[in-house]
Amino acid sequence: MRAVTVFCGASPGRGEAYARAADELGAALAEAGLHLVYGGASVGLMGGLADAALRAGGTVTGVIPRAMLPYEIAHPGLTDLHVVPDMHARKALMGELGDAFVTLPGGFGTAEEFFEALTWSQLRLHAKPCVLLDVAGYYRPLLAFLDHAVTEGFVARRDADRIVVTDDPAGVVAALGATRRP
Repeated sequence: MRAVTVFCGASPGRGEAYARAADELGAALAEAGLHLVYGGASVGLMGGLADAALRAGGTVTGVIPRAMLPYEIAHPGLTDLHVVPDMHARKALMGELGDAFVTLPGGFGTAEEFFEALTWSQLRLHAKPCVLLDVAGYYRPLLAFLDHAVTEGFVARRDADRIVVTDDPAGVVAALGATRRP
């Protein structure tokens, strides 16, 4: 494993736990020698994640849609920044560049990116680990929904079990190393 694609919010969210987790994850990836691929913004959890990885000596690639430049404020200090035409191109390139997917807290865009990567895994379009970093119980309601979807027969248990859940930013690297690819 050489590169990890991380999905997270362009907003910092409420509470310091989210920013702290983004910082810890960025540093942990860099210290493990893993290249960070993320959404390219300098704000919110995205900015904190990239800043922490860079401070720890890591390399970081950002992928940002041209239309988002006025809102997400592209990070000026990245190793590499790709400006792509749209969100579809962003997700495709982020998926191509990473050997695993990690999802921190975020909003609609983060959830959509996570579910698309998970759907690609379900359809066997990739065999990359999908890790959900459940900071301060943020994803507890989502995990309950997924269990409900399994119970109701809309999601197979084996597909729901593809999600590796951890609440420890530093433990993400260990989780990635221990993950079996389907």
